[in-house]
Amino acid sequence: MKVCIPALWRSSFRVIDRTLVVAFPSSRRIISSAVHGGGIVRANGILNHQVLTRKSLAESDRAKDPSRYLGELATRVGISGRCVGLMTAVDMRCLVLKRVASEGFWIEGFFTVGVMNAVRAGDPIMTEPPKNRKPHIGTINIILIMNARLSSAAMVNAVGVATESKTAMLLDEGIMNMSGTHLATGTGTDVVAVVSGQGPSCRYSGTHTKIGELIGLVVSEGVKEGLKKNRRWKKRQK
Repeated sequence: MKVCIPALWRSSFRVIDRTLVVAFPSSRRIISSAVHGGGIVRANGILNHQVLTRKSLAESDRAKDPSRYLGELATRVGISGRCVGLMTAVDMRCLVLKRVASEGFWIEGFFTVGVMNAVRAGDPIMTEPPKNRKPHIGTINIILIMNARLSSAAMVNAVGVATESKTAMLLDEGIMNMSGTHLATGTGTDVVAVVSGQGPSCRYSGTHTKIGELIGLVVSEGVKEGLKKNRRWKKRQK
């Protein structure tokens, strides 16, 4: 798959065999809830791996030990050292790239956006949509890479701001939860990964800060475009 790289893009990335591979020249601090390498870690790269179908995932080694599978995949695609790995059912042809910059800060975002398992926080646990509701490709994976050098507290705050922005866009777009009873706030398998940089230091990253403003902006744009891409993809598959 060929990816059009925007002008001024700083991050080194490729799409190899349905897998977004983002590699760093040296290890970076990353916070995420990823299935492989989650938490606050130092890592040399990030993967966002597309599974073909939910059935193929359930019947494969990825379901038995997804973390191990992603670790082995990282080695195969050339990432040495520690790696953070995400999974999605969204086709990589729906990958969205976004970049924002202001006042010496820049953020580059990678988004795969699907809402098959959309939920509203606090909904009863449900793993499959009701039979009367047509499923859509699910999971919203957000990877944010920035030049700002975030404190540990700012890294946590950045995840919060990104999540707020994602939820606001889902509400604006009228995305319903699986049961169709309420507007959704996310999906049951969303992941946000924030990669801290080596540039200007930021002790805080809330919505009253410039870096927080940029996080909100890039996530809003990325999620909105990702939803549009999936709608177009869904129409083409009919």
